[in-house]
Amino acid sequence: MNIALVGSTGYIASFLLKRFMKEASVSQILKIDQNETADVFLDLCHADKFDYTKLNNIDFVVFTAAVSGPDKCAADFDVCWKINVEGTISFIHKALDKGCRVLFFSSDAVFGNIPGHIYTEESETKATTPYGRMKKAVEDEFRGNPYFKAIRLSYVISANDRFIKYCLCCVQKNERVDVFHPFYRNCIGVSDVVDVVMWFVEHFDEYKPDVLNVAGKEFVSRVRIVDELNRILDKELEYTVSTPKSDFFENRPKMTQMKSNFLQKYRILEDISFTEKFQKEIKEINI
Repeated sequence: MNIALVGSTGYIASFLLKRFMKEASVSQILKIDQNETADVFLDLCHADKFDYTKLNNIDFVVFTAAVSGPDKCAADFDVCWKINVEGTISFIHKALDKGCRVLFFSSDAVFGNIPGHIYTEESETKATTPYGRMKKAVEDEFRGNPYFKAIRLSYVISANDRFIKYCLCCVQKNERVDVFHPFYRNCIGVSDVVDVVMWFVEHFDEYKPDVLNVAGKEFVSRVRIVDELNRILDKELEYTVSTPKSDFFENRPKMTQMKSNFLQKYRILEDISFTEKFQKEIKEINI
């Protein structure tokens, strides 16, 4: 299997690369990004200038590249739309024309904000935030194409995610953590994301729906995350629960509850608790 990883220098992409390099079934990894460490340069603002002959021998494209900050997408909407929608759609069309199967990284932000609703793969997407609208636009463009699948990620936990790193920094500095509440997601581990991608690499054609919700079965707050972290740390992490200013929720819902009808049906991920997932991801931290 020859794989192209678009956005190869990104946060989740770094975990994917480590896994791909261990897999005997992966013969080639083509790293595509606008970073000098990539094998091939790509600027999604000018996707038409990419040398698409580089995809001639590629079987599978994992598309992780995006401007993913919700506030950035709102503040610089036109530029981010050009990258996250226009450039992304252009690249994926060319990859599909080359016969590649494409796995696109989407988000639970595509659903919008319906109070009390639990979103599944069949739920209507009514994105209201700029970032959510961008991910929805790409999903909609390729809906029904059997060579395109999208995985919608909830909040991804790892020892290196921004919130965990902030908490650990507070521990080291003997500072109190400020925990925003309410802020809930069906958190998953970065290991889950990697496992899902590898499942698609090996079983892409077996999965019939257009999208897969990659979500944990528990609805988790940041307060829960800190409490789970305190179960692991030798030194107690002190925190204060606070309500964010109203503008914090302009570009992200307070609560997005997403579940999957297919993760267990297709036996893609094992059904374990958030505590088990969290401990699996955080076991390597050093304080």
